[in-house]
Parts: sequence; C-alpha cells; structure tokens
Amino acid sequence: MSERTPTATLDQEYSSPGASARAWSDGQHELAAAEIYWVATVRPDGRPHVAPLLSAWLDGALYFCTGPNERKAKNLDENPHCIVLTGANRLSEGLDIVVEGDAVTLTDNAKLQRLADALVAKYGEGWRYTVRDGSLHHAEGHAAGEVGARVLTYEIVPVTVFGFGRGAAFSQTRWRF
Repeated sequence: MSERTPTATLDQEYSSPGASARAWSDGQHELAAAEIYWVATVRPDGRPHVAPLLSAWLDGALYFCTGPNERKAKNLDENPHCIVLTGANRLSEGLDIVVEGDAVTLTDNAKLQRLADALVAKYGEGWRYTVRDGSLHHAEGHAAGEVGARVLTYEIVPVTVFGFGRGAAFSQTRWRF
C-alpha cells in the first residue's frame, strides 16, 4: 500500500487560541512509536468493548493480532468498524491519536512476514510469530500464548484520524484520507 496524505483541519472550537493543525508526520510518529494501543469494538448487542493491545504502524496502516476466541475478534467478525487509540496520560504534554477505520483480516503471507518482522523489531523476541497458511502463529518463546497457536491479524487503513495535542497550546486536528 502506498502512503496516503490526508487533509488536516484544526477544530477551532476545541483548540487554544492561536493553535494550528498538527502535521500528519506528528501523527504518524506517535502511531509508530507507541507501545500500547486500545481498540474499541462493538459487541453484537451494541455495547462497546475496549481492550489494550500491541500494534505496528506499517505502510500507512495499523496492524494488530488477537486470538480467534477473544471478544474483540468476535466483535470484528460481526462489525468491522473500530477505533484504535494511543497516547499519553499527562495533561501537560503529548499527542493522543484516535484512528477510525474498518478492521480487515490480513491473510497475505508476504505482508504477514513483514508485520511479524516489524513486531519483533518493535517489541522484542517475546513477540515473535511464524507465518504459515495465511496466518501468524506464536513462535517458540512467545510472551503470551501457546507455541503454534494461530492468531487473527487485522489491518486498519485509517479513514479519519484525530490528534489531540497538549502542552503550550491545546489542539484538535482531524486528518481525513
């Protein structure tokens, strides 16, 4: 996938006087550098579900894995609309990011291998996966799961991303693709 350049808009109503829209490069940096993300999905009965996870920003999309029996996987099977969030919990600084899009199951072995390599580079050997038959599988020494266990891998290509900046000036930037 080629990188897309979004249109940035500052929401003046929720920004400090004199604030300006943040550059998309700031948003991409936060998406790539974050360690913990939160995914919000919708249960079949309409109630929200939120769970922490690891993720990687690669080629203009976010990727994450989950077990096929986990609530988020069941929710995404019924409704692919989701939100992934990351940021800091400090009022005085930071840039929180909210990504809106649809989670699509990734089954391409070449892209899965690139993602598996990116996850090890980002999180270390405890997060190594092997690729086979269009899926990631927990490798020997994986931090959270049985060796060989299959995980579902999702790709979220952003539709809209929000950046909530804090510090000397508060800003709310919307990036539309």
